Amino acid sequence: MIDLHLIGIGTGNPDHLTAQAVRAMNSADLILLPRKGSAKSDLVDLRRAICAAVLTRAVRVVEFDLPVRDARGDYMGGVHDWHDAITQAWAGQIARHLPDGGRLALLVWGDPSLYDSSLRIADRLAERGLAIRVSVVPGITSLQALTAAHAIPLNRLGAPVVITTGRRLRDDGWPADGDSVAVMLDQGCAFDALDPAGIHIWWGAYLGMEHQLLIEGPLAVVRDRIAGLRAQERARHGWIMDIYLMRRGHDRGGGAMRESGPVLLNSALPACRKGLVSRAIRQ
Repeated sequence: MIDLHLIGIGTGNPDHLTAQAVRAMNSADLILLPRKGSAKSDLVDLRRAICAAVLTRAVRVVEFDLPVRDARGDYMGGVHDWHDAITQAWAGQIARHLPDGGRLALLVWGDPSLYDSSLRIADRLAERGLAIRVSVVPGITSLQALTAAHAIPLNRLGAPVVITTGRRLRDDGWPADGDSVAVMLDQGCAFDALDPAGIHIWWGAYLGMEHQLLIEGPLAVVRDRIAGLRAQERARHGWIMDIYLMRRGHDRGGGAMRESGPVLLNSALPACRKGLVSRAIRQ
């Protein structure tokens, strides 16, 4: 039997880890860390740093290469093929390192329940006949990190929120029932497909990290600045993770733009943890 713990780790700051997450990591027999290629080496560096910061006992930590999704052709077909490849990769690591069963932990960016495929991969393992029991440790999502960084509520009073992807926003436009719209997994400023009149945006990238960036303002005023900064930072780091929240009819700040970044990590972090995180970010 494989006891699989999918552990939400927030958005890169070790302070995002919950006490439950730390206990789950220290109770594991094996922690698997996915590598996503040299362009995204910061992401595995951050997971290494988290392990170094919180593990208090000898836990085997193994890295493996995560398959890359083929972005050509049919989107859903490509995703299903990608999930099959990841399932095979997980199965191979389990067979090699836990042939007799045990406690396996995977560190999931944000929270496993929100726009993450880990739970679906676990279901595929079970469908293939692996004896598996799944536990989820919730983590801070990028959406929570965004609203916290901007110090705003996610929703207006009694009003709905739609969470969608950049692809759907670009293809379908503003959601019909959307008072507030949160956009994740945007490969390239899908808000450009909208008429910006009356829309306010709160944007953030690298949330919780040392080089966190924030921009707020009317979409018509700030969209070019977001696009330019996004391209600049993606070129600098080789990758970017960003998210934004938009509302219609929001008049806070009038026509002004607010921008901030980078920010410092919590100065109360032990020196060894700050050094690990800083090194992971700057390599």
